[in-house]
Amino acid sequence: MIGISGATKNLGVIGWPIVHSLSPAMQTAAIRAAGADYAYIAMPVRPEALAQAVEGLRSLDFRGFNVTIPHKTAVIDCLDEIDEDARRIGAVNTVVNENGRLLGRNTDVAGFLKGLSRRGVEIENKKVVILGAGGAARAVVWGVIREKAAKITVGVRDAKKAGAALADFSQLADIEVCSWSDARFEAALAAADLLVNTTPLGMTPKIDEAPPVEWKHVKPEAFVYDIIYTPERTRFLREAEARGHRVLNGTAMLVGQGAEAFAMWTGIRPDEAVMEKALLESLRAKEQETES
Repeated sequence: MIGISGATKNLGVIGWPIVHSLSPAMQTAAIRAAGADYAYIAMPVRPEALAQAVEGLRSLDFRGFNVTIPHKTAVIDCLDEIDEDARRIGAVNTVVNENGRLLGRNTDVAGFLKGLSRRGVEIENKKVVILGAGGAARAVVWGVIREKAAKITVGVRDAKKAGAALADFSQLADIEVCSWSDARFEAALAAADLLVNTTPLGMTPKIDEAPPVEWKHVKPEAFVYDIIYTPERTRFLREAEARGHRVLNGTAMLVGQGAEAFAMWTGIRPDEAVMEKALLESLRAKEQETES
């Protein structure tokens, strides 16, 4: 393992709060496995100090950094350039410093799609139902648009509000927004090849919650994906498995987006198995802390 020296390149993650971030464990494991001369740290940045902090990281010649809540949108105004994924989603989660120019990227789309491709799930010409219309949903919607889904239905509590939030995608794909109680949502569930939960329903500590899906309407061959990664099996996924569906949780997306960021900073494809192991160990340690 390479020790920290004057030649070590700096990486990190900014957010507020940041103490619960899993990125340091995951990225440090990738750095060690690759034998790369980098160091990755978590940096708490208050919202009112964001612009100053970003300029400080530029001045300190950080090679790059991740961006998490609540800075993913606000950080765009602090950067020199953003990529198409970040522009479409309206959020940046990775910044690369290229000789003083700060380039904003969004690797959530790549992470989301990688999880599906590894399970052999194809999206082109398929019908997709997405639950929720928040920031995470935008990444998923843009991802399935990129992969040429035939039809996208977004199920939400408030269709009017969600429709306005997703209106910029309407010219790019056949996309419909409807409430969970709408008969159109039930029909979309019956036709779905891929069902994705992007809501926080079921996330720790509220593990008894789940989106209102009537599983009897979902065809058995539909693939079910919950981007929540804590707990490892949400009520939503447990119900899907009980009905015989193939399922995937959010660990794949989290590792995938982190691996893409690592490659952008270092030019090295990381060992994703090592990253996933470190992530799961960190998650389980946090669970034990909560229980004790």
